[in-house]
Amino acid sequence: MARKTITGLQLRKGVWHIDKKVKGYGRICESTETSSREEAEQYLIHKLEQIRLSTVYGIRRDRIWREAATRFLEEYSHQRSIWHSAIYLKQLDPFIGDLPISEIDNEALESYVDSRLDEGRSNRTINIALQRVVRILNLCARKWRDENKKPWLDSTPMIDMLCEKNGRKPYPLDWSEQALLFKELPPHLQKMALYKVNTGCREQEVCKLRWEWEIAVPALKTSVFLLPADFGGRFVNSGVKNGEERLVVLNRVALSVINGQRGIHPEWVFPYKGDALHRMNDSAWRKARKRAAEKWLDQYRTPAHPDFAKFRVHDLKHTFGRRLRAADVPEEDRKALLGHTNGSVTSHYSAAELGKLIEYANRVTESNSQTPVLTLLKRRSA
Repeated sequence: MARKTITGLQLRKGVWHIDKKVKGYGRICESTETSSREEAEQYLIHKLEQIRLSTVYGIRRDRIWREAATRFLEEYSHQRSIWHSAIYLKQLDPFIGDLPISEIDNEALESYVDSRLDEGRSNRTINIALQRVVRILNLCARKWRDENKKPWLDSTPMIDMLCEKNGRKPYPLDWSEQALLFKELPPHLQKMALYKVNTGCREQEVCKLRWEWEIAVPALKTSVFLLPADFGGRFVNSGVKNGEERLVVLNRVALSVINGQRGIHPEWVFPYKGDALHRMNDSAWRKARKRAAEKWLDQYRTPAHPDFAKFRVHDLKHTFGRRLRAADVPEEDRKALLGHTNGSVTSHYSAAELGKLIEYANRVTESNSQTPVLTLLKRRSA
């Protein structure tokens, strides 16, 4: 006898989604996050059992963050600032969208906070998003009720806001820390981090780097990348932070990384499982920095700097900038190498000017015996 399949599942872009009406409850619409029909059916059965227990025995059903965020947007659509809330909730969704609201706490939000800091967002901007989280969780605990008149959430957890007066200062790596951290990273992140610390690119400028942006410079026997201002980052309206084209000059280390990536993917320079990586600051990154801090203690018999144990992806950019400054690279050229606004049109550099920038960038490679050491100054300020 043929096995009876469960209705209410649709395959979209290789992933099964639930779209099913449940009598006395309403419609379930969400992703199962699996390409396996069997796993999707098991997930749907679990959801239906939750609804049954809630209906028959009054047991509260776990609700995911996306459900609460959607209700908030619908219920408060009349507010003039709701579009602003929608932007922040869209930013939060990749990080906590599928989490049960009972699991939303500081730890669950850490990845979002670190990612936004890595993108150079201010503590104030991040706090605005966190305030939206607190407001929605308060509604879950104090206002919204399920079919059995039970609150969606028992109580609202304490969500810590970032200090807006004195945010976390950048933490540049020294060479020994870099060696320990990079050794712990998985291969795909190791290559991206090595490229990032030698170019000063932002996280999404690495994750979404395309081969079509590479420009050969025959006179120098090398190439550069010219990122369009509106290339798009994690979201459609993302791009180069200052809204200008971004020239990326490759020193000898960055060029070796790029050459090693050739032929892997036709579009993305740093592909992961056949597509562009959503972000570098993921669980693999956080586990690696924790292991690196532990190995620092084992190797040097002294605790690692607290900021090394929480080293951010964006700190790789600061590391590149600090090394340039310590190598006496002029400020105007540091701005050009870091992609900061300096009033020039980056696409109009001559070969001679590019050659000078490459020379400056090569001053901060590990293979350069003249590379300045930042360790003592950093340890004194810790």
